Amino acid sequence: MGKRKSRAKPPPKKRMDKLDTVFCCPFCNHGSSVECRIDMKNLIGEATCRICQENFSTTVTALTEPIDIYSEWIDECERVNNLEDDGA
Repeated sequence: MGKRKSRAKPPPKKRMDKLDTVFCCPFCNHGSSVECRIDMKNLIGEATCRICQENFSTTVTALTEPIDIYSEWIDECERVNNLEDDGA
């Protein structure tokens, strides 16, 4: 004879928090002034500061998020600053 099947509930799904799309500008240090936009039609991601009008654009993939564009911008700023320090 077999056992009766239990009516166990499935485990609840973990909810992922949404990532930010607005960030602090590395040039003017204004909080929430950099907005990242992704144009999937042309595969271009753009980060623009509303205060100092600085901008950065890069190529994107289907998995790219706004935080990735901002991180690439910060990495590029650090790379350029390190090149200037080595050259001077």
